[in-house]
Amino acid sequence: MNRAPILFLNVLIIATCGLIYELLAGTLASYVLGDSVTQFSLIIGLYLFALGIGAWLSRFIEKGLARAFVEIELGVALLGGWSAPLLFLCFARVEHFQPVLYALVIAIGTLVGLELPLLMRILENQLEFKELVARVLTFDYIGALAASLLFPLLFVPKLGLVRTSLVFGLLNAAVALWGTWLLRPLLKGSVTGLRIRSVTVIALLLVGVWQAERLTQLAEEDLYNGRVIYARTTSYQRIIVTRGRSGFQLFLNGNLQFNSTDEYRYHEALVHPAMQLADQPQRILVLGGGDGLAVREILKHASVKSVTLVDIDPAMTDLARNFVPLRELNQQSLSDPRIAIVNQDAMTWLAHSRETFDAVLIDFPDPDNFALGKLYTTHFYEKLKQRLTPTATVGLQCTSPLLARSSYWCIIRTLESSGFTVAPYHVSVPSFGEWGFALARLTAFTLPTEVLSGLRFLDQSAMATIFTLPADLRAVPVELNRLDNQALVHYYESEWKRWW
Repeated sequence: MNRAPILFLNVLIIATCGLIYELLAGTLASYVLGDSVTQFSLIIGLYLFALGIGAWLSRFIEKGLARAFVEIELGVALLGGWSAPLLFLCFARVEHFQPVLYALVIAIGTLVGLELPLLMRILENQLEFKELVARVLTFDYIGALAASLLFPLLFVPKLGLVRTSLVFGLLNAAVALWGTWLLRPLLKGSVTGLRIRSVTVIALLLVGVWQAERLTQLAEEDLYNGRVIYARTTSYQRIIVTRGRSGFQLFLNGNLQFNSTDEYRYHEALVHPAMQLADQPQRILVLGGGDGLAVREILKHASVKSVTLVDIDPAMTDLARNFVPLRELNQQSLSDPRIAIVNQDAMTWLAHSRETFDAVLIDFPDPDNFALGKLYTTHFYEKLKQRLTPTATVGLQCTSPLLARSSYWCIIRTLESSGFTVAPYHVSVPSFGEWGFALARLTAFTLPTEVLSGLRFLDQSAMATIFTLPADLRAVPVELNRLDNQALVHYYESEWKRWW
């Protein structure tokens, strides 16, 4: 019997599953540890190294190749399938998480590295060597391509990290069980034990798939302070809302975006200096800020006739409109008839829009990866300039000038190099600490002194002090943030990892 075509399908499955486990580990590492560039680089390097270890160890398996292949496939199924829930649960419970993470990556990589050499040796009597190598490597690379495309576009948005891990473990276990029939002529002795173990592994993984939401909830309740009251994985991010004694909190990809108790300090500081300087602005643009809290503050100005909100994730703006706690907090701002919501990448939208605005408020998440870092570059600010009226004002959040001083000043200097006059300022927000903002305009300006009455935090006395920077917040030498260097992301990761 020519088993080659079916075994090459196994190569495809093995390659796809192996890369999925690597991507899961890298995503989880960057999710819980931060420093995404370093973590992904380490995970990829360790996984490739482990593949080499597995390939080298395969030379010591001289007999029972088919049985060894099935046993290893079961090991990959069990270890890889449970890797995501295991890592999630370990992060909150194990003091030294990184050794566990790296050990698991090496173990999975070693097992996957054992599989392909064994399959090649099983097939060596059915094909010429050059044909065998060509086909195995072809299917291996096709599997890698399939995994890299489907992981971010389909599996994680539709299944979530934990269920994706368990489903691919099931796929490996199914290959092992199938192998007990496919390779039966090569399996010496009884295969009953192998089949029982295969069915047991499949059963364990099915239980995991069934309880995936509960496993994720258990892990996330340990990761965050408070009870998880909303969780959703979208094509762009993981959205978590928790409730604690003092209120509720929104997290995107593990990073706190606001605490309902003190968010007013942040959003008043972001919005009102820019709106005051713009002097009766009518057309407002908000980039980011899909939670509707910045829009809430904008609508307090009677001059406002229209607000265009550009946020990439429709799930975030839907949450702001329909999730009762957030809808109450933003005072149903996104249901106001003056609001136009655009769910699109801000860079793309700026490139194609022809509208101009009197004031722009930029409330992007911190630049902890290159996708976000591009929104703080000279290229982005050049595009932004084209959407401004001659006297338009820009207000933006710029991370902490105390904890991430170089990151903060990188944003300020990048704005200045793009032709803006910039006034840096800061506010204390208890949930974040000392936080930084910038007020910018294409022409010179005098700092605003007046402010709307009735705000909870920002009054005339506060407005007079926020633009004064103490010595430990003042400028430091930095590079500009450009698309071709993403200096800001490197600053951000190196500074914030000291506090993670």
